[in-house]
This record gives sequence, C-alpha cells and structure tokens, in this order.
Amino acid sequence: MIEDAPLITLRRPARRPSTAQIAALTGVPTGFAVDALGGRGALAAAIKPVVAEQAVICGVALTCEAGPADNLALFAALPCLQPGDVLVAATDGFREAAVTGDLLLGMARNRGAVGFVTDGAVRDVAGIRALGLPCFAASVTPNSPARNGPGRVGLPVILAGTLVASGDIVLSDPDGVVVVPFEEIDAVIARLDAVRAAEAALDAAVKAGLGLPDFVAKTLAGRVREVE
Repeated sequence: MIEDAPLITLRRPARRPSTAQIAALTGVPTGFAVDALGGRGALAAAIKPVVAEQAVICGVALTCEAGPADNLALFAALPCLQPGDVLVAATDGFREAAVTGDLLLGMARNRGAVGFVTDGAVRDVAGIRALGLPCFAASVTPNSPARNGPGRVGLPVILAGTLVASGDIVLSDPDGVVVVPFEEIDAVIARLDAVRAAEAALDAAVKAGLGLPDFVAKTLAGRVREVE
C-alpha cells in the first residue's frame, strides 16, 4: 500500500549558474548548443512555442512535477522563483487539460520568470501573447486543471524525454528547447567557439557554391553501390 503523499514536496534550489554563465549562453542558437552537447539535449519536437514570435528564452530551470490535470505544484513554485528563472512543469505528458493559463503565468512573470516550458497543455493564447512571457507547450486546450496535488517543486523531472533539474540552463528559439545540465555548462561554453567557427566556415562554403563537403565525400568514398 502506498502511503498518502504530502500535497507538495519542495526542495529549494541549492545551485544556480553564475551571471557570467547565463550571459555566455544568452542568444546562442539551440542548434549550436546541441552541437556543443554532442548532438543531444533538445526536448521532444512536440514542445513548441505557443506564440511563434515569442520563442527565445535563456534562463535557469525551476522544476515542478504537477502530474496530469493539476497545477497546485506551479502555485507552490511561485514563491521560489528568482529573477531569470524558467518555470518547467512536467505533467506526465497529459494534454487534455491545461496546466496553466495567462493569469498564473502573469504571476510567474511578476516574480521574475523569463519563460515557461511544459510537456502538457496551456490555454488563454491571446492572454499569453499579451503577457509576452515566452511559453512552450505540447498543445493548447481550454480545459482547466484542478489544484489537488500531490506535486513536487525543485526536484528533477523527466519532461519530453529529457531529465531537467533545477539549476540547469534552459535555452529556446523557434527550433525548440534545449536543456544544458548544470554540470556541463562550462564545457558547453568552452565548445561554442569551435561550433561557431565550424558553422561559419561551412556556411561561407555553401554560399560560395559548395555542393558536397569533403568530410562527407571521404565517408562515402568506396562505400556507395549503384543499382539499376
């Protein structure tokens, strides 16, 4: 028998990236961040910006595990938000009721949040657009949630196939959302110069007429079999 859980289990974040670390990742394209992470790190492709023109985030994750059709954990997280945080809400991928709308998101913005990400649904798109807080979700529905709990705040969550912990850096742009684990922030920053240089060189070559890069040609050499 499972004992009744507390309504909310809360762990206040004990770690936070430095201002310099956040600044170094601000404005970095998600594709560059993924390359610096070794090719992974993006949330599942279903997580899209609710308002297309409001898609850019760079902030510090504050995690919530709300569960399906419930948002008590999000309200419990509000007092824990710090300026520059991104509220990350895991719902077990439940999309038939919104985990939040524009009013709760407005409260989060008032407490300093710079973005919101969920694997569930949201509602009040017109209000979210007016609010101006970048919001990523798996779907939109007018159905509303309950506030019953249980839920968790500040503990690691699995969201859209990716482990997210409070203190990780969350980046987004129109391509999607990338999570940079706290432990890898400095390594990602260190690799970005090489990623930028490689991208710039290949971009210049494409604009100059490149049709097939040498590194692909070498990979294919002697390994292509033509058939009729």
